[in-house]
Amino acid sequence: MKLIQHNYGKAKVRVLKVMRAGKIHSLKELDVQVMLSGNFDASFTKSDNRLVVATDSIKNTVNVFAKKTLGAKTEPFGIVLGEHFLKTYKHVSRVEVTLTEHCWNRIAVGGKPHAHSFLEKSPARPFAKVVCTRKGSIVESGVEELYILKSTASGFEDFLRDEFTTLPETSDRICATKLKATWTYTKNPKSYAKTNGKILDAMLAVFAKSYSPSVQVTLFQMGEAALKTAPEISQVHIAMPNKHCLLINLKPFGLDNKN
Repeated sequence: MKLIQHNYGKAKVRVLKVMRAGKIHSLKELDVQVMLSGNFDASFTKSDNRLVVATDSIKNTVNVFAKKTLGAKTEPFGIVLGEHFLKTYKHVSRVEVTLTEHCWNRIAVGGKPHAHSFLEKSPARPFAKVVCTRKGSIVESGVEELYILKSTASGFEDFLRDEFTTLPETSDRICATKLKATWTYTKNPKSYAKTNGKILDAMLAVFAKSYSPSVQVTLFQMGEAALKTAPEISQVHIAMPNKHCLLINLKPFGLDNKN
């Protein structure tokens, strides 16, 4: 039996770093996953662990580098981690680092942001994935679990109908989805955070301003807007599963319930 492909690593390493500037504190919270590929065949096929980097060691490495190097920027931290594992372990050929951020806002007290008390910003999660090999690094950034909705300017008409079709056509409906978008950098931007913000703003502007005859059209237009906004990226992957908001029939109660 031949081993075709393998990797292993450590997931769900939670990092919460408090950065202090006098009495003003800032937070950086990440869930980090590190996956290693390389000359580990014997550990799978011959019970030989001599080249295995323990997952506990991977966790400790993440924590040490978070203490030493982690600041406000996510992507550079992922690059530092990936390059460390390649430099330290010659039998490692590929490192994939995924970093998902938990964002915080300051709690307002008396109309002013508090120095060290915070409120979770939203369920949406910015993330980055860095893949490092001996040939170089690839950086992806994006956002997931971003719940977006518009109450009109969306429809779905002239679709294929057969004996299984019950969905009525409409030119006016609620459009709601949980957006996951990932974009791949081919050039390092001056600021990942600012460029990521511009990309997301461009996509959301399309969602908000354009009439949507289908999710597919809107998704494609959002991808086009992202690519036009940031020449540093080469491709965009977008998933927009429907969160259906269906009209309730209230005619039995003498009520008309239009969209």
